[in-house]
Amino acid sequence: MNVKTIATILAMAVAMPAMAHHSFAMFDMQKTLVLNGTVKEFQWVSPHSWIQLMVPGPDGNEVEWSIEWRAPNQLTRTGLRRDAFKPGEKVQITVNPMRNGAPGGSLSKAVFADGKTYDFNGGPQKSQ
Repeated sequence: MNVKTIATILAMAVAMPAMAHHSFAMFDMQKTLVLNGTVKEFQWVSPHSWIQLMVPGPDGNEVEWSIEWRAPNQLTRTGLRRDAFKPGEKVQITVNPMRNGAPGGSLSKAVFADGKTYDFNGGPQKSQ
């Protein structure tokens, strides 16, 4: 093998785990679910941020949902800051739910009580 072939193989070997890490296979991207709950915690961490959301369950008891979102550097570029989701704050969140039915998902939209909206593909917006 020549040096170029070896370099290409090594580059692909390094890239494959990164591609697998960013797989959305665990989420049902064909479904959305709207959750109304209270922020327990906003984890501003790499590689992905997380929102822990307390949502009333069918039996009236609260269920903690783990909602995955973008990396902090991506969120910063859309105007979001580490204090955007405050503990105790009410928020409506739209997710692509977990395929296995666990209480979690990939965030696609968040709407605050004042109408401010964040969506997966953009930054802050005012709801219409």
